[in-house]
Amino acid sequence: MIVPPDWVEVDGALQREFELPSFPDAIAFVNRVAELAEQENHHPDMTISYKRVTLRWTTHSAGGITDRDRELARRSDELL
Repeated sequence: MIVPPDWVEVDGALQREFELPSFPDAIAFVNRVAELAEQENHHPDMTISYKRVTLRWTTHSAGGITDRDRELARRSDELL
């Protein structure tokens, strides 16, 4: 599976920084990602800095990036 556009591999994880219009928009995006993560029982690392949200998808049990991480990165993009 191909890495979604705008995602980069950093230290064994797929990573992307999103910049949202406002802090409340950033929090709402994080909440949508959290709902997806709970549904899929696969949870990214997330960092929030005002309007910027950084997501990192990796599968610790596999020791790196799997197709599942690529799929969830793609689905995260759809939550914007």
